[in-house]
Amino acid sequence: MEHGPHPAGDHTAGGLLAVPAPALALLLCAGGYLYLAHRARRRNPSRGWSRWRTAGFTTGLALLAVALLPPMAAHAHTDFRVHMTQHLLVGMYAPLALVLGAPLTLLLRTLPPARGRQLSAVLHSRPARTLTHPAIAWLLSTGSLVALYFTPLYNTLTAHPAGHWLLHAHFLVAGCLFAHVVAGPDPAPARPGVRARLVWLGAAIAVHAVVSQLIYGGLWVDVHAPAAEVRTAAEIMYYGGDIAELLLAAALVTTWRPAPRARLAAPPPGRVFG
Repeated sequence: MEHGPHPAGDHTAGGLLAVPAPALALLLCAGGYLYLAHRARRRNPSRGWSRWRTAGFTTGLALLAVALLPPMAAHAHTDFRVHMTQHLLVGMYAPLALVLGAPLTLLLRTLPPARGRQLSAVLHSRPARTLTHPAIAWLLSTGSLVALYFTPLYNTLTAHPAGHWLLHAHFLVAGCLFAHVVAGPDPAPARPGVRARLVWLGAAIAVHAVVSQLIYGGLWVDVHAPAAEVRTAAEIMYYGGDIAELLLAAALVTTWRPAPRARLAAPPPGRVFG
């Protein structure tokens, strides 16, 4: 950990696209989801589409807008505390809200039957099962923090605008994968039982706590930022991560549905049990 000022790097390249591109992408996602929700209601008015799911997905997009647009996006390049706040929004809070919007279920309800079968086949494919395995999702979302903050990787990526966006993409995709595996309402053929998911969630909580404490103590951390910034960022990671993981646990309880129990066979007519 260096105690000098955090190098801002040259972020002027591609600056013209720094605001319009993510804003346009978020607007397109919001418009597409709302259009599909409207189609789902028109196709099956009695079944409709949950407004809570719509609210969840749009909340996720709003959190991404806060994280990826000014003023936060501009300050995240030069202040490690703002970067950590951005990390939590993009990698933990927004993914949970997006996943609770059940976008895959919405697609399956609105696609033509042939396209729906193709999407189902993709979801049941071996690559999809591998990618949504809890160990892979945990490694990408939580295990990658060790490589990011305890090697030169963070400094290398944040020295260039493209590296920043690559980091955001990783946080978002990995966060969505982990939230989907733990508590997603969308179909997941390889999703384990509740006990196993609680174990993986507990492992994520433990790693977040250890990483944030090591960052706070300045042990092995490789981040070019003033020590005071690093300590405050570690506190943001510790407490903000705890809240996000509690919300994920609550979502797991909310979306969990017990497996139907087999009905007991009816006794033969005339047989009396004493």
